[in-house]
Amino acid sequence: MSTSISAFMNMGTGEIGILLAVALLPAILTLYSVIDIFRSQFKQPNSKLLFLILVIVAPMIGSLVYLLLRRDYKLPSKSDHKMPY
Repeated sequence: MSTSISAFMNMGTGEIGILLAVALLPAILTLYSVIDIFRSQFKQPNSKLLFLILVIVAPMIGSLVYLLLRRDYKLPSKSDHKMPY
């Protein structure tokens, strides 16, 4: 009798891999968003705090909203400027 988790849940390794990927996606998006918020300069001082609260309170939706709207609220960084050729 096997006591492994895949036997217990009646799932194969491919299904477990998909489940792990789906479970880790919100964590990765949230972590990326929080790091990006801390490293960025915003046009309005309250924007950083509001985005951070949004990402912490509603991680998946907050991260998606931040990633979609961040260009409108952030100041351009030096790496965002295009170099003339």
